[in-house]
Amino acid sequence: MSTIHILERTPGTLRELLACATPEDLDWQPRPDRWSISMVLAHLTDVEVKGFMSRFLDIVEQDHPFLPAYDQLALFRGRNKFDGRAELDRFRALRAETLAWLKAAPPNAAARTGRHEQLGVVSFEQLLNEFAFHDLGHIRQVIELYRAHAFYPKMGVFQSYYNINP
Repeated sequence: MSTIHILERTPGTLRELLACATPEDLDWQPRPDRWSISMVLAHLTDVEVKGFMSRFLDIVEQDHPFLPAYDQLALFRGRNKFDGRAELDRFRALRAETLAWLKAAPPNAAARTGRHEQLGVVSFEQLLNEFAFHDLGHIRQVIELYRAHAFYPKMGVFQSYYNINP
């Protein structure tokens, strides 16, 4: 399965998964140091631009550019409330723009490289694969948060079959 295929399906997968989620499901944090679904969706919106598109653009437009590290926690400093549905809508719009750009990227883009602040030399192709891997990890995270809040508390004795860690 191609990376583009995963990237194309992530917004729809999240939308379908969360179609019946309540505002409480979206805002629930298992612990103060863990993200809610709304926070994950806000992160996906933020990282789309600051962690991925900015790097793709730099790699294509510059020769071996410096790629600063992305601080995923900066988004949450001073702001702890996000509207999960609005974040998902913003993410869908941004992802459509990203996909249009990726599909129009020059043929030699995959081999181009940049120098990541912490990781060293990374190629466009490696970043693209990390992008799909990142999406799948957050889909898994959202699934775990949703099932732990919406269903697990109502399972009664069946809880004994499961060890959850949202």
